[in-house]
Amino acid sequence: MQIKAADVAKLRKATGAGMMDCKKALQEAEGNFDKAVEIIREKGKAIANKRADREATEGTVLAKANGKNGVIIVLNCETDFVAKNENFVAFANSILDIALNEKPEDLNALKELKLDGKTIADAVVEQIGVIGEKLELSYYEKISAEYTVAYIHPGNRLATIVGFNQPDVDEQVAKDVAMQVAAMDPVAIDKDNVSQEVIDEEFKIAREKARLEGKPEEMLDKIATGRLGKFFKENTLLNQAFIKDGKKSVKQYLQENNKDLTVTVFKRFTLNV
Repeated sequence: MQIKAADVAKLRKATGAGMMDCKKALQEAEGNFDKAVEIIREKGKAIANKRADREATEGTVLAKANGKNGVIIVLNCETDFVAKNENFVAFANSILDIALNEKPEDLNALKELKLDGKTIADAVVEQIGVIGEKLELSYYEKISAEYTVAYIHPGNRLATIVGFNQPDVDEQVAKDVAMQVAAMDPVAIDKDNVSQEVIDEEFKIAREKARLEGKPEEMLDKIATGRLGKFFKENTLLNQAFIKDGKKSVKQYLQENNKDLTVTVFKRFTLNV
């Protein structure tokens, strides 16, 4: 049957599928728009099943903050080519906006939220049919604080969100701290926030290193304790040297702006390089 260009364009707008795929779907559906949409969705499921064992290790990492809330999401794909595609990034941003607006409890809850009349999980499957690669919404985190900030490193492979204890934080100060988290990958906010498991492991490593260096047995605990202090300084956010001025710590930088200002929460995600 004759398929009108306007109907093809309408289907393309609704699904994001290519012109020829839309035309074929309309032909198969004998012009029935809803049936054509379902055909495209089924194509996505078929491709998803076919590519289920593929590695989706590329993708885009996006973050956004608005007042007291911040979110990070990761949408994976198979190739760097797709990861840089404008439509793919736009699709990921639409999920990001829903995550920030709705603030679901976890990744599964996010997948069940609606995007253009369908669940996000189904929308991802539909996009698999459009793009032809395995896609996976693999990560979602949210934070809440008196003030939040988000940072996306150029290239969309690394993003951070940071929360502060004060509602009025200088925008540049907040961004600097978010960039600090991105660059230095702290394990915790302060030494009191480091898990006992990590402390025990670092102490064990430091003690064994001292033994291998030939230090006296009776000195091993003291040496390990000293090295643990260095670990806290290098790996906890507030105690790290500030990346823009190594002569001061992040804590000192914050207190220069506001003596009571501190970080209450942060999240960081990076795709493997």
